[in-house]
Amino acid sequence: MYQNSLFSLMSTVKIKDKTFKTFISEQEIKDRIKEVATRINKDMEGKNPLFLAVLNGAFMFAADLMREITIPCEISFVKLSSYQGVLSTGNVHEILGINEDLNGRSVIIVEDIIDTGLTMKQMMRTLSTRTPASIDLCALFVKPDNMQEQLDIKYPCFSIPNDFIVGYGLDYDQQGRNLPEIYSLVK
Repeated sequence: MYQNSLFSLMSTVKIKDKTFKTFISEQEIKDRIKEVATRINKDMEGKNPLFLAVLNGAFMFAADLMREITIPCEISFVKLSSYQGVLSTGNVHEILGINEDLNGRSVIIVEDIIDTGLTMKQMMRTLSTRTPASIDLCALFVKPDNMQEQLDIKYPCFSIPNDFIVGYGLDYDQQGRNLPEIYSLVK
């Protein structure tokens, strides 16, 4: 379904009925993840944090982040959904839950993109009932102009405008997750 199969050479890509242009390169993503991982390694030294990666979008980010984490840690996955097409519905549906004991644990939620903040606020509220020592947010992308909830995002990688993006795990109608760079919608 892509306009061109040479991902690294593309400046635009067509996915279904929409065209996207290169926004953030693969190298920029990897460099920023390494910076954030260095902060986490320092902040969590002596702890055994549990990373909770939010599926599906954060799987590539979580994998690359974990490759840069040098302290003892664990990872698990949770699947939430609040998107339909290119818009957030504001309704969060938990699809796959958390089985780990969070009591006294340092938890780091690994999210691909924080848009309105509604999903993360609800997830943090749910996790806090399980008495973790701390809950921190790590997001590949944050859209500050679209935030509806006040969140302390301790480990943000990129602050971006309120554009629809695909690639590096993020999708448009389940397509484009495999693109190694980030593309923004051409309006």
